Amino acid sequence: MIKPASLRSALVAAISSLRINPDALTVFIDRGSIAATGSHTLSFEYRYVCNALLLDFAGEADDVFIALVGWVRENQPDLVTNPDERANGITYEIDILSNATVDISIKLALTESVVVSFDTEGKRTVTHVNDAAEEWVAP
Repeated sequence: MIKPASLRSALVAAISSLRINPDALTVFIDRGSIAATGSHTLSFEYRYVCNALLLDFAGEADDVFIALVGWVRENQPDLVTNPDERANGITYEIDILSNATVDISIKLALTESVVVSFDTEGKRTVTHVNDAAEEWVAP
């Protein structure tokens, strides 16, 4: 899986407090499943909920969500272009710790398609489909 590390990198790059303390961001996966068909290919799709947890965050929530939407537009565009996915594809919870700090838990419904092919000599090639190839359309 490629997207969780990509999301982490994007958030760390966009949020100054995370650049200083990247350990304040934890990214993990829940409810993972694999969708494969009964066809003659070994190709499949990862389906999972990616959690990004920002601990003791003292910045502006807007900065986090602007960076998040920018990443989603490039890496999982259906979460902003598809009305059905847009409704529940990105969720969050915020725990207010003090007047200055919060914990922010963000959940993204992500997929990653993996194409598995074999050449004539039986050598396997694994390709992760680039979701960024979809053109983003404003709502």
